[in-house]
Amino acid sequence: MRWLVTGGAGYIGAHVVTALGGSGIESVVIDDLSTGHAERLPAGVPLVRADVRDGVVLGELFRRHRFDGVIHLAARKDVAESTAHPLRYYEENLDGLRSVLDAVATSGTPSVLFSSSAAVYGTPPRSPVGELDITTPENAYGRTKLIGEWMLRDAAASAGFRWCALRYFNVAGAGAPHLRDHGGTNLVPRLLQAAAAGRPATVYGTDYPTADGTAVRDYVHVADIADAHVRAALALHHGEIHDEVLNIGRGEGASVLQMIDAVAAALGHPLPYSAAPRRAGDPAEVVASPARIRHLLGWQARYDLDDIVRSAAADHGTTGAATATALHTGQKSRNKLKNTQR
Repeated sequence: MRWLVTGGAGYIGAHVVTALGGSGIESVVIDDLSTGHAERLPAGVPLVRADVRDGVVLGELFRRHRFDGVIHLAARKDVAESTAHPLRYYEENLDGLRSVLDAVATSGTPSVLFSSSAAVYGTPPRSPVGELDITTPENAYGRTKLIGEWMLRDAAASAGFRWCALRYFNVAGAGAPHLRDHGGTNLVPRLLQAAAAGRPATVYGTDYPTADGTAVRDYVHVADIADAHVRAALALHHGEIHDEVLNIGRGEGASVLQMIDAVAAALGHPLPYSAAPRRAGDPAEVVASPARIRHLLGWQARYDLDDIVRSAAADHGTTGAATATALHTGQKSRNKLKNTQR
């Protein structure tokens, strides 16, 4: 079995490619390396360095290989950037998907697995949120993912391929140090970068309607995300699913301050922070209901929050069990923040 993985040299993509190989599925990767790194890929995995919007390159790739499916991860994903430059997101994310779907339809490729996002929900009216709940994205990134799902559904109805959209919640952690997240947009790497630089972390928004005033998210280990891709790819290949939208999350929320405590515990020293205003387009709380993916694919998260943070921090300093100092400092910092809000 051979699958094309777009964006396969990225943080999530490289974990997916590694997991596919571990399950005996061959991968071919197309990635422009604007944020990806070729050294993340396992030895022997072919890499085509190109933009997925290049129809000529894609067409040649599909002619050269007979793919059993496509896993489409290539996209921009910074919420703040999408708010500042929305047209860039509509161009790159949607034109990239359109190009891939055109190649899929032309070649008769039977399956497409699409990287969607919990950002399609916006601020859900209830928690945890299920796949049938209302989708009201609050930023351009989330809107491109929701429109992408619509595009996928319409293209599949026309061309006849099977599809599944995986709505990732907050992906973190690392399967190995060389695969870790090098970006500065996700919370865990931002906290680790602040700790490495010896500067306070920035907490955006301390007045949300949550228990400690900071935003709550469902953090899921990237290795669990990769495992979900393997399961979904196999289910599509065998015709066990046809047109599905599935959440990938642990079903548990953690606030920004809780994540700061977890990172401090993993590093073994305090992590100070400073408060800043909310960022535009950031919901207060988004937590997954993973019931449907568990029912259809037998998937559930294997790694807890401590596993996630320790794996991400593995090459940033001392890891291990929480120290009393880190936990005590975290509690003091939370109390200080609450006092300043009164």
